[in-house]
Amino acid sequence: MILHIIWLIVLGLVVGLVARLVVPGKQPMGWVATALLGIIGSYVGGTLGSIVFPPHQFDIHPPIQHSFLGALVGAVILLVIYKFATSRTKTL
Repeated sequence: MILHIIWLIVLGLVVGLVARLVVPGKQPMGWVATALLGIIGSYVGGTLGSIVFPPHQFDIHPPIQHSFLGALVGAVILLVIYKFATSRTKTL
């Protein structure tokens, strides 16, 4: 169980770092936020993969069951949404 959690954190950190390199611009995040980006991105990528690829079932998988590429796609999607949401300026 502990090894699974450590592997999840390491995988999330690597995926988060690569996603931050892929998306242009500066992302003011620390190590913890980068790891969370990768972990949550893995779930997003896994869920999208279960919808797109056969048998086309909406299913949420743990990120350990999916490829690095699926996790990276999910993390990049989340990072683009984050940048879009935080780049808005309020004018009054």
